[in-house]
Amino acid sequence: MITPGQQPPTSEPRRAPRRSTAAAASVLDQAASSLTNIAVLVIAARVSTAHGFATFSMVYLTFTVLLGLNMAYVGQAVVLTRGDTAAVGAACRSATAFTALAATVGGVLLAVAGAVAAAVTGGWAGPGGAFLALGLVLPLVLVQDELRYAFSTLQRPGLALAADTLRLVCVVPALLLQPRHATPGLLVAVWGLSAVPALLLGLRLLRPHVRGARADLLPYVRRGHLGQRFVVEFAVGNASSQLAVLGLGLFAAPLAVGALRGATTLFGPLNVLFNSVNAFGPPLLGRLGGRRATTRAAALLGLVLCVVGLAWGLVLYALPDHVGRQLLGATWQSAAALLPASGAQYAVMGLGTCALVTLRVLSPRATLSVQVVFSLLSVVLMLVGYLLTGSALGAAWGLAAGSALKAVAAWTRVARLRVEARPTTATVPAVPAG
Repeated sequence: MITPGQQPPTSEPRRAPRRSTAAAASVLDQAASSLTNIAVLVIAARVSTAHGFATFSMVYLTFTVLLGLNMAYVGQAVVLTRGDTAAVGAACRSATAFTALAATVGGVLLAVAGAVAAAVTGGWAGPGGAFLALGLVLPLVLVQDELRYAFSTLQRPGLALAADTLRLVCVVPALLLQPRHATPGLLVAVWGLSAVPALLLGLRLLRPHVRGARADLLPYVRRGHLGQRFVVEFAVGNASSQLAVLGLGLFAAPLAVGALRGATTLFGPLNVLFNSVNAFGPPLLGRLGGRRATTRAAALLGLVLCVVGLAWGLVLYALPDHVGRQLLGATWQSAAALLPASGAQYAVMGLGTCALVTLRVLSPRATLSVQVVFSLLSVVLMLVGYLLTGSALGAAWGLAAGSALKAVAAWTRVARLRVEARPTTATVPAVPAG
């Protein structure tokens, strides 16, 4: 329905692509996005010293947490939107506007904190300068990433693929042109500014689908917005482990962060599949038309991802040292020791990811308890592993054990579901107050 004073779209968007075409475009889009992250970390490791890459990793880890918070609060909520073209367009425009506003506020705070840290420590080449650069480019990179969820909601993953491919094409040569032993702040600034072409393209592609729609930011600040629940899940799920790793770098062993990030980078191709399931799984699984069909499809996908994770871990473990050094430079030696633990973690993460997506489709409120208990348990196991061994290897095995327990708990919760709960409203669903 078009509200009073709102102009209808001047042209009717084209019919949504077929399901098979949309699924292929979704996977390719996540491949481009994940390949971008892999390229950024690999190039940064090659042009930096070991300590410089550790600093860059801490800053990039901070961005990853902020990206995940925005994905949970805005992205995962907007992809559940149902309704006519006008309602979906308004939801996408509102999500993009809210992301831009929130990223600007967060960027200012980061820039100020980075400037103060650099002034106190007396050096702009350290963490202070890198966090300052992150604050300046944060609105660019967050909005560019949020457009992926808007296009998913519009059932136009091909448009997200075009923008993310341009992002990859721009960031790789930009970083490769940087001098050897470049400062972390310079690398962060170049990485962020290289998102401008993809951002402009994404906004241009989004415009025909949201023309005439009115942005409404009030649902995002009201109590009961579904994104608030997803943020809690992310905070105790992904962000808690990320922040724990960051804490290791700040208070214990900075090189441990570089080792863990280096190992994670090598498993970047698996993030292509995991991110595809998280971003595009709910709308695709939600169209299968029943709890049994959705569960079977998700279980089969989980088994496939588990096998792929094990196979990829074996491939990495068999890499010769000279190939690994070409990939990660000085970080390869510490990252290679973590490959067995990281391989086991990614294998069980495939199972757990599909279980959590299944819960989100069938009953969005059912995932919170699993995330709270077992994500905090993963953090505890990671810290215990580090304290017992005094190395990043112990922390990596702790994360693997936590991921395995979470997968078991999530699939147990799926098996106990008795009531199918699918969002059907034309706007972003809300949790009743209290």
